[in-house]
Amino acid sequence: MSLSFEGRVVLVTGAGGGLGREYALAFAERGASVIVNDLGADTKGGGKSSAAADKVVEEIRAKGGKAVANYDSVEDGEKLIQTALDAFGRIDVYCYALMFTCVFYLLLCITDLIQRVHLRGSFLVTRAAWNHMKNQKFGRIIMTASAAGIYGNFGQANYSAAKLGLLGLANTLAIEGRKYNIHCNTIAPVAGSRLTETVMPPDLVASLKPEYVAPLVLWLCHEQCQENGGLFEVLKLSLYLRWERTQGYIVRQKNQSMKPESIRDHWEKICDFTDATKPANIQGHSCEAKPLWCDFCDATCFLSLNYTFFCFNPLSVFSSFFSQTKAVGQKLPPTTFSFNHTQCILYALGVGMSTKDPDHLRFLYEGHPDFSCLPTFGVIPSQAAMMDGGLSSVPGLNIDFTQVLHGEQYLELYKPLPTSGIFPLIILQKELVFFKLLEKFWEMKQLVYMNTYSGNELVCYNQFSVFVVGAGGFGGKRSSEKAKPPVPPPKRSPDAVVIDSTTRDQAALYRLSGDWNPLHIDPSFAAMGGFKAPILHGLCSFGFAARHVLKQFADNDPSRFKAIKVRFVKPVMPGQSLQTEMWKEGNRVHIQCKVKETDAVVLAGAYVDLHGASGASPENLSQGGGLQSELVFAEIGRRIKDVGSELVKKVNAVFGWEITKDGKKAAQWTIDLKSGSGSLHKGPYGGKADVTMTVSDEDFMEVVQGKLNPQKAFFSGKLKVRGNIMLSQKLEVILKDYAKL
Repeated sequence: MSLSFEGRVVLVTGAGGGLGREYALAFAERGASVIVNDLGADTKGGGKSSAAADKVVEEIRAKGGKAVANYDSVEDGEKLIQTALDAFGRIDVYCYALMFTCVFYLLLCITDLIQRVHLRGSFLVTRAAWNHMKNQKFGRIIMTASAAGIYGNFGQANYSAAKLGLLGLANTLAIEGRKYNIHCNTIAPVAGSRLTETVMPPDLVASLKPEYVAPLVLWLCHEQCQENGGLFEVLKLSLYLRWERTQGYIVRQKNQSMKPESIRDHWEKICDFTDATKPANIQGHSCEAKPLWCDFCDATCFLSLNYTFFCFNPLSVFSSFFSQTKAVGQKLPPTTFSFNHTQCILYALGVGMSTKDPDHLRFLYEGHPDFSCLPTFGVIPSQAAMMDGGLSSVPGLNIDFTQVLHGEQYLELYKPLPTSGIFPLIILQKELVFFKLLEKFWEMKQLVYMNTYSGNELVCYNQFSVFVVGAGGFGGKRSSEKAKPPVPPPKRSPDAVVIDSTTRDQAALYRLSGDWNPLHIDPSFAAMGGFKAPILHGLCSFGFAARHVLKQFADNDPSRFKAIKVRFVKPVMPGQSLQTEMWKEGNRVHIQCKVKETDAVVLAGAYVDLHGASGASPENLSQGGGLQSELVFAEIGRRIKDVGSELVKKVNAVFGWEITKDGKKAAQWTIDLKSGSGSLHKGPYGGKADVTMTVSDEDFMEVVQGKLNPQKAFFSGKLKVRGNIMLSQKLEVILKDYAKL
């Protein structure tokens, strides 16, 4: 369907010839009512005539179009807009089409005139039109900059300054007008006209026709086009321009003085555009209003900027902040994930397993006597819940998912994963954290907590840390006590190193496990994100590293796998080799994963926890005869380990538990929240409990899950209490958030 401007009113300044004339004719041909503005000045800016504007109006009317002429200077912005209102009753589109005059004249021209005509004049016309566009909830504005403003040009200092000023004006108008459906874009055209014929060869002037520029302008001004804040170069082809920033170098460290020699010594790094980022808005600035110093990181960061060419829509999620805060604490209705051995095998292949390795066969062949599911498959059900509408259905979470990055991942297993089944899933909670991150963007971090069940048994727990680029900077908290923190590796040589090659088709294979983001398969989509080619899924690298640890330190036994935490640092390209470095300390294996070819760290602060022989860890659940309560006490033990000191202050008591099954004592537990930083003991306890409770395994789970009221359980004889019964009320502090328990 062709684009129509029927009912729209368009003002084109400088429309007596060249680009402006072409715009006016094109808009009129598609049904717009056009105000043709032109002073009729000569190439040196002198004189005044109505002939140029009148001629274009006559051309439009001769073809059945609607147009009126205006001969005022752009410095009289109100008069231009009043002409539109008087003739057609509204103003919808403003195209500023003035380009440069003769270069030799520019050399002699006073700076004030250039600034008045190009920058101030455009501002005045826009100001006059703004409220009309705002009230009608529609407006399209095109600013005409110049390559001289973008790149600079010899002898054109005043003109270059004015033209780049137009770009800054347009970018701010784009931000301020967004909520009123007023879009503002900037073009930097090169076209043949009476103003360029004095400085370009005739054959070049003839080849750079104004009609090559007009189609882009018409599209940017149409109501279907949602582009806003863009900068386009226009020759015979249209090019989208955006800023590019190096990774920079942190020169000053905390409590250290800074010297120019430090800049000199790291100049190559400061100017290295390898792995450059592409800021899209002021939230993408390194430290926003503090370009050289960030009080959060306490370091000085020097960055180099340049231009890169790309088609990219730099949408900011800034305006959705207030609705996003409504998402905090939201819980979604449970969903399910159904799978069989095929998905388990496909996932194992996706994270690099191969029949070339005999040890891998137990994860690839359903007929193997020890056929198993890889532990990190535990992320797949939870990811499916979010990818299939889980996040997008959260009330108030109106984010642009093209701006979402996966920052960190934590997975904990409470029992080995089956090779088939139906998992009920519960997204427990979401938490927003706002902060500044050096060398990148303002970011908003969202934590998503999710439990996966098999029947009534908790199977695994996932914690997704998601970054929303461009949001944040609102002064809120910068961390969460609920987030599992990354842990740096020991400062010594690794105990083991495994190098494993990915294939060119690794991402294409891994995506079949459920992450259908085209960033990992479509080159054009990857290019929009600033990547030279599709990148590997972060959770694929995550799977590679986890199975390296499983083989190196757990004999490929999935039952020994307890938890994994990683921070995703840089992307991996399919075909590159992953080098996993491992340090074993007790039951924890610290890991760092690099791309072997570049030595770039891709997974940092990472670790895998393996099951040992102590405490209430899930590998010892069989000692209790398969009691469901074992899982709850395992979680209580983790909570005490994380915040035990705080619990001791609040509770100051020792609780004893006697768990029965089939009328017989099956397990004993003691929760000590009186001594030190708290502790959990299994089996007989040498000390004295302040209160002791006896309950069956089944009734205990009913109480914990909120299905059985503790008072009713007590009065019905299902829960027996000895000692200071009033202290039992303090158990709420430990047993809250029963869904996770």
